[in-house]
Amino acid sequence: MSRKTATSTSVIYTVDGVACIVPSSCEYQLFDNSAPGAGRVLDGNDTMYKSRSSQKRKLLLEWWGVTPAEISTLLQMFNPEYITVVYWDALTNTKRSGQFYVGDRSAPVKVWTVGQKRYSKVSFDIIER
Repeated sequence: MSRKTATSTSVIYTVDGVACIVPSSCEYQLFDNSAPGAGRVLDGNDTMYKSRSSQKRKLLLEWWGVTPAEISTLLQMFNPEYITVVYWDALTNTKRSGQFYVGDRSAPVKVWTVGQKRYSKVSFDIIER
């Protein structure tokens, strides 16, 4: 594989213990989950009671200009129902390990001719379990 695998400057280090190809783009998202019964109270002030029960991470990942071999490697790596990912966490500013599941995958073709086969990108989200 011609692309660099994860180093100390990457946001994704390993997937199930295997070094990952450095993503071209990674967007970190942090979501609050609220307990049942959370919401606004119609008390004239419309006070919000969030009742946060947990927080979950979501990483939006993209690799640009990938070859058929690279896309196959990535799709197989992220194919299990649940995966353990070691990644850089923006909230804690540390390396963190978490269990994730993968959202829908997309891989539009850029060019597909004799001697030149390349995808525009492969992209998907990984969501903390």
